[in-house]
Amino acid sequence: MVTREGLENQQIWIYGISLLVGGFIGLVFGSLGAILQWMTSPLIAILLYGMFAQIPFLKLREAASNIRFMLALLIGNFVCVPIVVWILTSIFPQSPPILLGICLVLLTPCIDYVIVFTQLGKGNEKLMLAATPLLFVVQMVLLPLYLWLYIGEEMITVVQIQPFLEAFFLLIVIPLLLAVLTQLWAKKQTLGKNALEFTAWLPVPFMAFVLIVVVASQIGKVYSDFNIIINVVPIYILFLIIMPFVSRLIARIFSLDVGAGRALIFSMGTRNSLVVLPLALALPDSWRTIAAAVIVTQTIVELIGELFYIKAVPKWVLPDPN
Repeated sequence: MVTREGLENQQIWIYGISLLVGGFIGLVFGSLGAILQWMTSPLIAILLYGMFAQIPFLKLREAASNIRFMLALLIGNFVCVPIVVWILTSIFPQSPPILLGICLVLLTPCIDYVIVFTQLGKGNEKLMLAATPLLFVVQMVLLPLYLWLYIGEEMITVVQIQPFLEAFFLLIVIPLLLAVLTQLWAKKQTLGKNALEFTAWLPVPFMAFVLIVVVASQIGKVYSDFNIIINVVPIYILFLIIMPFVSRLIARIFSLDVGAGRALIFSMGTRNSLVVLPLALALPDSWRTIAAAVIVTQTIVELIGELFYIKAVPKWVLPDPN
């Protein structure tokens, strides 16, 4: 019998298989992959609703209670990560469309499956879960500033505000509001509580569906622009290698315990690709294709990297004290 816990425990392998299935569909049945692209936004909206419903928006006090962790999380993700990204993109300079895709994905910390990776890596997943509302709000406020700093005034002419806001509203704001309403409903009625429990089943299968559809619809673009895309892979790999050591230093500075320190490592190393992908798809045609391909490439590299993270972080990077 399939259980929710069973799905969650096997989700990395489910996502890996989904990537392979999506790649197979996109490369072998190219026209089908293009047709599937229209499903991307609805599937992401359902996925994010299911994920947002698990975020304790009604328990913000819990997130604020661990001040040291919250400060470490904010400084790590919104000061240290941008500095590392700036260094990496300086060492490996990219054209503006590629740089935009890199910035969209690397400057936004993950707020969804990072919780599961933290748990699998023996970190404090409850602390990570409680911190997600703050991460979500801060990254959305700072992202326009980061894009202006990294890309300059050219971003203003390329990133049209209307489709950007439409994608943000339809794929983030509406699922977020529905998730909060579901939580309020769950506090008042049994039916609402059952509905909230049902939403906990949504993330894993819909994450798999999204990965299949996204990869199937975008892998052709990645393949056709492979000579360009391959240049961003070193940035993503180095980012995954550098982040645990920067995170460990911050954890030591803020005297975080082992569980909180591991949560910080996973937060700083895991990026928000599925949330920013709709924003990339809202770009003009000349930028959309390459930016989306860059983001999909990061997703593939990151999921492979997470398989190493969940083993290396508790064993070598930040082991239990003797």
